[in-house]
Amino acid sequence: MPNVSLKDVAARAGVSFQTVSKALNDSGRVSAETRRRVREAADELGYVPNVLARGLQTRVTGTIGVLNSDFSNTVLAQHLVGIEREARRRGLGVLISSVDATGSDAERALRVLTERRVDGIICNAPAVEDDPRTGTLLRSGRIPAVSLHHIDGGGIPVVHGDNRESARLPMRHLLTLGHRRIGVIAGLRARRVTRERLDTYAEVLREHGMDLPPELVEEGDWEVEGGHRAAHRLLDRIPGLTALVAQNDTMAVGALNALHERGLRVPEDCSVVGCDDLHFAARTIPPLTTVRLPFHRAGETALGLLAEQMETGAAADRTMPVVMVYRASSRAVVPV
Repeated sequence: MPNVSLKDVAARAGVSFQTVSKALNDSGRVSAETRRRVREAADELGYVPNVLARGLQTRVTGTIGVLNSDFSNTVLAQHLVGIEREARRRGLGVLISSVDATGSDAERALRVLTERRVDGIICNAPAVEDDPRTGTLLRSGRIPAVSLHHIDGGGIPVVHGDNRESARLPMRHLLTLGHRRIGVIAGLRARRVTRERLDTYAEVLREHGMDLPPELVEEGDWEVEGGHRAAHRLLDRIPGLTALVAQNDTMAVGALNALHERGLRVPEDCSVVGCDDLHFAARTIPPLTTVRLPFHRAGETALGLLAEQMETGAAADRTMPVVMVYRASSRAVVPV
């Protein structure tokens, strides 16, 4: 189908090119009858507005850019769903530019967004959280920006879950149940969230007169296999563990499998607690006790925060609340 221009619509409606532009953009002085006639002509011809051309004139494209990493990551995908849902509600489009696993091509990905004149940028890429160049580019001031992860050097509003509370809740839960030999399956230590949660575990244990020695911590890779291997290493080293805390639900699934392979019952022999409350957490065997993080809501909040910054020029960090979800994978220690 050939492209339909404003001149085509003008000819069909019997008005000038300028009148069509005003009628379709709800600007200028155009009578209600003329506006109706122009819109009917546009519908009949199948006219589609050229958003890019309009953006060159108004300097507003109605498009938000998202710097994203790892489309297979469930958490990042939920952020994206929240961003797109809220953008659609506000009549905005979303353009995604991805970075590789290391974030080394972040400058290229940001250039893709800026060259397409997006009105604002949301960073949904933990791979660049400690990259100084990305922080500098986002702080350039040319385009408003918000992040769902830490940005090196600060200066960018951040929306994030309460990382310390997401570590405090499961540890206090297990201690309340009488557990004292608790192994930790951590995420990648290069990630800030991993380090913050490890610091918080140690803090909670100190409140109970206990320590978190290195032998009680094993690094996973956020994936099922990483959690599976980490659980086996912990159980080889400390056979008497009564509980395992995994820093995400995916690694917790690997831990459940490792315990099953060893003939250990959950939660009778060893409790398991995860974090995230992903869609499968309620369907593991047994259902997984975990911490619920509001990923969809975080994406929606990031879009709202960006819109606020675009309108007022300023916005503040937002910390999303987290809650404990109690299921059958944890129970009190039974005295021997």
